Amino acid sequence: MKSQESVLTIGRLAQDAGVNVETIRFYQRKGLLREPPRPPGGIRHYTAEDGARLKFIKTAQRLGFSLEEIHHLLLLDEGMRCSKAAQIAEDHLTEVRARLQDLQRIENILANLLEQCSRGDKDVACPLIAALQAD
Repeated sequence: MKSQESVLTIGRLAQDAGVNVETIRFYQRKGLLREPPRPPGGIRHYTAEDGARLKFIKTAQRLGFSLEEIHHLLLLDEGMRCSKAAQIAEDHLTEVRARLQDLQRIENILANLLEQCSRGDKDVACPLIAALQAD
């Protein structure tokens, strides 16, 4: 029999991972987290392994991986080759780098507009607003 310390309710699992109970149920529906059987007249019991898997999901999300990508990464525990996981991460890194380039362009444009605002161009009430209104 499992020790009381290794058995968690869904509420305790959620609390330990810093998520909502509905988040756990959502992950179960998506196939990211197992749904333990409910004993007759009892409540479902989760394990420390479930907690570790939930923390893996949350960490991967913070790194920007989609739920589909996370699902594929979780297959590592089920025998998927590491080279496939590396390909998923490489594809994700390419996307992140493209977003960073976009953000750099946005930063440069905004910095330029703010500089124009600080110079107080007399022909335009506000260069920032004028630029946003332009095509």
